Amino acid sequence: MPADQPEWITSAQQALGLRVRDARLYANLTQEQLAELAGIDRSTLQRIEGGQNDAKFSHLIRLARALDVATRDLLP
Repeated sequence: MPADQPEWITSAQQALGLRVRDARLYANLTQEQLAELAGIDRSTLQRIEGGQNDAKFSHLIRLARALDVATRDLLP
């Protein structure tokens, strides 16, 4: 993450990551399983869940579909 990034963006990234992780755990999926279902790399999912990545909107759509939730439910 860029050092000059505003705190509110960092907080939102962390909140998004927690929501994705919580939805994955609720679905009883491992990171590897969810990544495969969503068609993304496990390392990308790991960074999203850790709040360390600006998630692409396409990744959010793929994750939401794989988790069978609305995309808006993943957003903080």
